[in-house]
Amino acid sequence: MSHSPDEVLPLGFITGSYDQADCRFLLQPIDVPMLSVEEKERQLQSGQQHYSEMISLESAPSQRYLTIFHSLVDKYQERLAQEMANLAHQVYALRGSKITVISLARAGTPVGVLLTRALRYYYAVEVDHYSVSIVRDRGIDEQALAYIEQAGHLADSIIFVDGWTAKGVITQELKAAIAQWNQQHVSYQIPDDLCVISDIGGTADIVATTEDYAIPSGILNSTVSGLISRSLLLDEYTGFHQCVLYSDLAEHDLSNWFVDQISSLFPGYSPKTDLVAPAESAQQRRSSMLNYVEALMTQYGVADINRVKPGIAEATRVMLRRIPRVLLVRDIHSDNVAHLLVLAKEKNINVVEDAAMPFNAVALIADAKL
Repeated sequence: MSHSPDEVLPLGFITGSYDQADCRFLLQPIDVPMLSVEEKERQLQSGQQHYSEMISLESAPSQRYLTIFHSLVDKYQERLAQEMANLAHQVYALRGSKITVISLARAGTPVGVLLTRALRYYYAVEVDHYSVSIVRDRGIDEQALAYIEQAGHLADSIIFVDGWTAKGVITQELKAAIAQWNQQHVSYQIPDDLCVISDIGGTADIVATTEDYAIPSGILNSTVSGLISRSLLLDEYTGFHQCVLYSDLAEHDLSNWFVDQISSLFPGYSPKTDLVAPAESAQQRRSSMLNYVEALMTQYGVADINRVKPGIAEATRVMLRRIPRVLLVRDIHSDNVAHLLVLAKEKNINVVEDAAMPFNAVALIADAKL
């Protein structure tokens, strides 16, 4: 049975709408004013506030959009079950019988739940899953890492989990943050390995695929992530990084349905232990990604690389949470971008087809009216 989204459990963690055995969020729920997407974008681009200091209200997805979500689950659930089995094998080979999964809130959270379940199912190992905040330019939540240390988890049992990589910004943030932690905590040296489903950016350490496909959990917001917002980092609070609980969306919550749907398929799949290395090396994927992004920046006159969001999942975030300037897709007829086309139509955003791009989609963020 899942928990109420605003139930606070002992020892300082919350579970969102997940069961405690599946996930413990080391986040501090708060109430903050909700900004419109337009006002948030204006303050962000004017430099008034960092993105981690603002948040917008989330609304329930439209019925048309939900239909696409369910069709993507139908299309990819077997693939996802196999990929989670494969990731579990790689993590078990690296970490052994005691594993502490730390997912990066919130895109990593559903993947962390599935990896936790897969490790328990295939290897009967002891697994704890925490979801913690990492913020671009601000680092990882060190209070959360200290909590995990004090809870008695071995440092070398830790594996970090996210949904995907794109330009590698969060990967770099994680590596730098853990290097800083390890400099300051000689007796608790944390490995910085990152595990993802899709590594189109060539920056992760444990990878299920290098293909840019529409991972279903990547196309929804809180309603597939335990009704938790993306994390906030406000100066007036101490303790864990903060979040908002979207309890008002409880009737639309698919968080447990999604992970149950995928993990129910585990009995039909075994981990593949003879995985073939990707045709392109990680370095080649990184170069291909960055070269294309740089060409786009020149073509569209974009000065800030943070305004270019490559890959289906990142493009989806722009379409849902930012003000898009243009959406580019590799194949306008692909099922992988159907949800993006719905969002583009709803927001009256121009769609450009570019068969030469090295991934399936990219969105550019528009200039805000300052």
